[in-house]
Amino acid sequence: MAFDVPDGLYYTESHEWIDPDGDTARIGITDFAQDELGDIVFVELPAADTELDEGDELAVIESIKAVSDVYTPVAGVVVAGNEAVGDEPELVNDDPYDDGWLVELELDADFDTDSLLSAAEYREQIE
Repeated sequence: MAFDVPDGLYYTESHEWIDPDGDTARIGITDFAQDELGDIVFVELPAADTELDEGDELAVIESIKAVSDVYTPVAGVVVAGNEAVGDEPELVNDDPYDDGWLVELELDADFDTDSLLSAAEYREQIE
């Protein structure tokens, strides 16, 4: 099965994606991750102004198969959680890169993409 891996985003080995845009970035889980989880029934997001270090728990996703923690690939402060996925967790299954994003972070000043995977590198990992 071919999974959607949009170019222009960065990825982690643990199946999160990040879309940096200036001082902020949106973060979510990949198409591969949502497929592995199955039907998502609940998403718990952090409160605004929560400070996160790289590797901290970013969200909890509950599916019919399992409960999974999602970890932040970068440090920053939560600007917003996607309230839509709280009301409609299936958005993460239906559209993980657009409507199903999880959190928007204000990035630390020393943010860089060195530890993240490109789309091509991530595609190789999941093949």
